[in-house]
Amino acid sequence: MIVSAVVAIAENNAIGKDNQLLWHIPADLKHFKKITNGGTVIMGRKTYESIGRALPNRRNIVISRNPSFQAENIEPVCGIQEALALAASEEEVFIIGGAQIYKDSLKFTDRIYLTRVHQAYPADSFFPEIDPDLWLESAVEEHSSDEKNPVGYTFSTLTRR
Repeated sequence: MIVSAVVAIAENNAIGKDNQLLWHIPADLKHFKKITNGGTVIMGRKTYESIGRALPNRRNIVISRNPSFQAENIEPVCGIQEALALAASEEEVFIIGGAQIYKDSLKFTDRIYLTRVHQAYPADSFFPEIDPDLWLESAVEEHSSDEKNPVGYTFSTLTRR
């Protein structure tokens, strides 16, 4: 099984504030959907609640410290190792946040689908530092801001060395 993180980070590694995204970049949302559609996503309860529902056309595994947490169309688990064990038969699983889930899963992660947002933002949630000695950039796609996407961004794929 390939464990992949899918994340958009600002120049200061920010990923969110008050359990919300910091920007609205339609091209990134489309990119996220293209990567994860039809697959298995693993997220924390707060990320699930910020989305407001299970993501359609995906298997949704939600990590919560509350063992009685339940919601429609999700599979609740209590930790990242339990989530990965539940999805062990999958070819690839996608870690989609939040900050603590990324931190807890990074040691298991083989690939990072990274959107770098070309701006810094005030935030309360951050992605862990990406050690360039551990990761190799295998694909890069630069994009400038335009009428639909108010800030420039880069899609990168990182693979563990």
